[in-house]
Amino acid sequence: MHRRNFLQKSAAAAALTGIGTSVFGLTTPEEVKSSNSAFFKLRYAPGFGTFNELAGKDPIDQIKFCNDQGFRAMFDNGFMGRPIEEQAKIMAEINRLNMKMGPFVLYADFSKESMVLKDNDIRQMLIDKVKAGVEVCQRTGLKWALMVPGRYNEHIDWGYQTANVIDIMRELSDIALQGSMTIVLEPLNKFNHPGLFLTGMAQTYAICRGVNSPACKIVDDLYHQQITEGNLIPNLEACWSEIGAFHLGDNPGRKEPGTGEINFNNIFKYILSKGYDDVLCMEHGRSIKGKEGEQALIDSYRKADNF
Repeated sequence: MHRRNFLQKSAAAAALTGIGTSVFGLTTPEEVKSSNSAFFKLRYAPGFGTFNELAGKDPIDQIKFCNDQGFRAMFDNGFMGRPIEEQAKIMAEINRLNMKMGPFVLYADFSKESMVLKDNDIRQMLIDKVKAGVEVCQRTGLKWALMVPGRYNEHIDWGYQTANVIDIMRELSDIALQGSMTIVLEPLNKFNHPGLFLTGMAQTYAICRGVNSPACKIVDDLYHQQITEGNLIPNLEACWSEIGAFHLGDNPGRKEPGTGEINFNNIFKYILSKGYDDVLCMEHGRSIKGKEGEQALIDSYRKADNF
């Protein structure tokens, strides 16, 4: 029996008999009703491998399991590296279930200076990367590809480095736009990733405004930005026109909602109020190991989604 239907019937039976039901650790009809009986309000996206214990390791089984639990999206940073046949199978199942796929990583070399420099070899490398990403998007129907501008240069004025990033992103965005692909730039916190050029929301917003292309947007990683600057909802408001996707993770620890200091109820409520219907990638670990930890992760999103 489909798990969602099973839970709905279990809740109904419990209500008729006056006896609470115990499904996945829940004990009352009200709790069951708010658990697996409906899709989440937002498209929270588990990564492949998040539910290996409960769903098995086959990617198609994982998609089915996540959809059955109420998730309406998936994400896979390494999607571009999968065999073409596997990419096709994954996207066929995603489309069959009316789900969405989050951004895959196109370029994120934390060890090198790249976009901040005017260098013909680097420029050509980045162009080739984007063309390869466009091929993947056109073949699979994916929309988003993630890029990180690399490290900053200690000897070039910051303004010139910013101008160089804007210039190359204009060229890359033109290529992406022709292939119906959107590049999302990710700022990361400087404490875990020292030396990177892109760290803050305002900085990334200014670059996107300078590029001035629908193919250049921001992926707002709430874990990174809580560390870097906090002020999450005001920054969402200020940058909203340039935000394309989200990464999730509580701080400290980079685990599921409710394990740290971020008020995900209020943040998710705000995001939904803006009419957002794209992907929020669950790019974080679990606070508990094994099947119990995987179920606790699902329960944490049910709680965070209850607003």
